[in-house]
Amino acid sequence: MSIAAAAAIYFIIWWLVLFAVLPFGVRSQHEAGDVVPGSDPGAPQRTAMLNKVIMTTVVASIVFALYYANYTLGLITLDDIPLIPRAFLN
Repeated sequence: MSIAAAAAIYFIIWWLVLFAVLPFGVRSQHEAGDVVPGSDPGAPQRTAMLNKVIMTTVVASIVFALYYANYTLGLITLDDIPLIPRAFLN
């Protein structure tokens, strides 16, 4: 795998993990009891984006390491997935 391919795969994994991590720990202004006039009550009180970016980077690095280990060692191949019809593999 080239460096460019690895970077592209990591980038895709990172964005997918970011969207999975974004809702964690969100507290709306309504839940906090401090609604700013003119804003939506469901808007987050505090985004904590730096924490989410750090968490995303850690989780994405672990997922990419698992992917790369599987890619290089061939632990799980398409032959191991029983639901794929063999006509698609040829």
